[in-house]
Amino acid sequence: MGSNDAVEQRAIFLAAICGQTYEQYSNADGAFVVPWNFSVRHTIEAKSFIGEWERFGFTIESPEEVIIAFRGTSSAPDWVSDLIASQTKFKYIEANCLTHRGFTNIYASARDGIMAALAKISSGESKTLYVTGHSLGAALATLCAVDVAANTGFRSPILFTFGSPRVGDPAFAKAFASHVPASYRYANVFDIVTFAPPTVYKLPKRDKKFYYQHVRTLSSLDFEYGAISLNHVISSYFDDLSKLQPAFTGSLCSNNPGLCPVRETTVKK
Repeated sequence: MGSNDAVEQRAIFLAAICGQTYEQYSNADGAFVVPWNFSVRHTIEAKSFIGEWERFGFTIESPEEVIIAFRGTSSAPDWVSDLIASQTKFKYIEANCLTHRGFTNIYASARDGIMAALAKISSGESKTLYVTGHSLGAALATLCAVDVAANTGFRSPILFTFGSPRVGDPAFAKAFASHVPASYRYANVFDIVTFAPPTVYKLPKRDKKFYYQHVRTLSSLDFEYGAISLNHVISSYFDDLSKLQPAFTGSLCSNNPGLCPVRETTVKK
């Protein structure tokens, strides 16, 4: 992606975009702030863990690029401990690899709509595709990026994730690296979601073990805001990243009113 400054600026911008996936979910009409020079191409609908169809993000397009953005859960981060992190074959690539069953099921329910939307966007060769997400949305973005790289004209998607859990086994991490060489995984060392599922996961009272490995490439952050949830929410990631490029952040926020997340200072009940 070029210089380190360019990567940092892109991370700040996409963290703001991830913040808007939560606004889209929270607003009854699905409204959210669309950055300047972009237009909405698709609303991502997927089945949640409890089996209900929900808005899970969007695809937006500018003359130069396309962004697919996924949201996480609205009650992060303690959802991770409630999941049964068994695995299933990831059938969208040729490699024999396994991914988290819950994440994969959600992505599978949204896949047709995402692929149809991309098919309507002209020339995967002329526009850069960014895939991004936070928390559960980061896991969905990881699955999407490798799928898109293997099965669409957008052969070189660039992935940015924030607070991502582990998504699949070591074979998946290896296959991912071969399909998506440009990948940036931002993880706060105080964010417990980034340590789940464990590298070796065993179902209670069963012998079967499942193995997990993060995809590359780690960009470690170090912020501590006094509560488990505050160390995980996207507004905290945006706040910490913004300190790397304050002038860029100021310009981004002033030119796109309402786009930038405001850091939460209290734990939501």
